[in-house]
Amino acid sequence: MQDFLNFLVLGLTRGSMYALIALGYTLVYGVLQLINFAHSEVFMSGAFGSYLVVNLVAGDTFLPWYGVIGVLLLGMVSGGIVGAIVAYGLERVAYRPLRRRGAPKLAFLISAIGMSFFLSQLAGKMFNRQKNNFFPEYFDANKRIIEVNGVHVTLLQVIIIGSALAMMLFLDQLVSQTKLGRSIRGVAEDAPTAALMGIDIDRTIARTFIIGGALGGAAGFLFGTAFGFFNTMGFIPGVKAFAAAVLGGIGNIRGAMLGGLLLGVVEALVPSAPWGTSQSWIGLQWTDVVAFVVLVLVLVFRPSGILGERLGRAA
Repeated sequence: MQDFLNFLVLGLTRGSMYALIALGYTLVYGVLQLINFAHSEVFMSGAFGSYLVVNLVAGDTFLPWYGVIGVLLLGMVSGGIVGAIVAYGLERVAYRPLRRRGAPKLAFLISAIGMSFFLSQLAGKMFNRQKNNFFPEYFDANKRIIEVNGVHVTLLQVIIIGSALAMMLFLDQLVSQTKLGRSIRGVAEDAPTAALMGIDIDRTIARTFIIGGALGGAAGFLFGTAFGFFNTMGFIPGVKAFAAAVLGGIGNIRGAMLGGLLLGVVEALVPSAPWGTSQSWIGLQWTDVVAFVVLVLVLVFRPSGILGERLGRAA
């Protein structure tokens, strides 16, 4: 039972980051009916951008608790801003010109994949970060703040889970309660009718990319803090987040949240099975296979996902 609960905490930590990345996929799919396969590089750019800012401000200084809070907020905000900028650039360069020309969906897919490779290689050349790198240790991330009967929760796990849940709840309220959220849902439900009602389609789509990019960039900072970062770091988490979005119901915000958390928990429980031997994030280990198995099973038995609603009808 102790091992199960510890793996459960680990799964919620992983799943929280998957959910934040999955929200970017599901938001873009909701309004465009397309998968933004360059979103994994938005996630990567958030890690690099936040590293530059945090390293400039905090350096290698071990900080008091109030300094840690400030740096964490700075990292998530800077990662989110960088992610939002990159996502907006993707929309303007890789999607909007094709959309205005009425290009087939295959063209969007090829454009996104091309931008994904471009951003990954650009990060590798600009920052020479092709190997794993880590944020400065400005606080004791492995400090156990909860430890009961062999079950322990570290400070970093609390930060990741708490921050992710707060951002997910904020997005849910934004989409369901605000004017921008109504615009996003209107475009997702019926774009031509939304345009007739006075909604600026291009602006709404751009803002959707920005919101998804901000969440992905913040997830990049959290991931980099926990596991390190490099220019190809987005591929495996990106694929898993896509699987999570499909699991919960692609195009459904709450489905992406649920799918991310479930996938993280299922992955974490695999190493506790007799055949589980690794919890590595890098390389094809059992924990990585799980995401692909889940994706195939969902597509075979429930293609619409657990909740199975599009963004326009989900809120």
